[in-house]
Amino acid sequence: MTAPEFGDVQMHLVRPKEPVVARVVESTPCLKGRSASFVRHIAIDVSGTPLEGGFRVGQAFGVIPPGVNEKGKPNAPRLYSISAPSWGEDGQGAVLSTTCKRLIDEYSDDDANQHTLFTGMCSNYLCDLNVGDEVLVSGPAGKRFLLPIDTGAHDYVFVATGTGIAPFRGMVKELLEHRNGPCNSEIHLVVGVPYGTDLMYDDLFSELADAHEKFHYHTVISRPESGPRRYVDQYIVETQDPFHRVLADDRTLLYICGIEGMQIGIYQLLQELGVANAYLQMPENPLDLATADAATIRRLKPDHRCMVEVY
Repeated sequence: MTAPEFGDVQMHLVRPKEPVVARVVESTPCLKGRSASFVRHIAIDVSGTPLEGGFRVGQAFGVIPPGVNEKGKPNAPRLYSISAPSWGEDGQGAVLSTTCKRLIDEYSDDDANQHTLFTGMCSNYLCDLNVGDEVLVSGPAGKRFLLPIDTGAHDYVFVATGTGIAPFRGMVKELLEHRNGPCNSEIHLVVGVPYGTDLMYDDLFSELADAHEKFHYHTVISRPESGPRRYVDQYIVETQDPFHRVLADDRTLLYICGIEGMQIGIYQLLQELGVANAYLQMPENPLDLATADAATIRRLKPDHRCMVEVY
């Protein structure tokens, strides 16, 4: 199989040091139910800026939080995956969106008395914004985590954990809601979350699965109320039909997005299924990924049929 063609992609139309002013036009919760997490779908109007019509699904954009860092310099931009299709939330490429989770954690160090909470600077700033508020943005960034130009020439396996679902929302909408009609390829979206209430855009994906027979929505819950824990890599290995067949097909492209480290289990399962060489640049000397340490596995580079975005 020849490598997928991604075509020309625009990068850094707006430089981080010269951000443009955009405006929030939507900020809504996107979880399935009541959850200990706080995740919002945030849409931002970039009309009249170089970003309008200049981004593609799978890319990211920068948000510059107000204030200065510990050195007294303006805060650097934080990158967020675009969760809208390439034509934007508005259909004209003027409104991009993202999936933003509030970061709330506890300091952890050698001082037993240090047990105060900290909150993520940019994620909480972004989630606090109201419709109509202005925000400084830059971008787009990213030139490989993209859909191919000829979408119908491939089948797709999308694997997400947490807010790694963001680019797949846009990709699935682009494949199934294109003005030229839905893509007729086989599409599998595998979503891993701790609890069922942590599922994001669940109604959207369920409706799309009902409407399109070739789109399959798989949910994997790692901390269910009952039954064993399951993770996305385990689920794919255990679900022989369709994943063993689909991953062995040379039409298939594999996309992985989520928390850093999730790719380790995916890479191991690819070797277990005998298809690692189709998706990874494996070394000439034999390497057993089942016993290799995490650092060694992380150093493996994805090949042209595998797109990885972890954070």
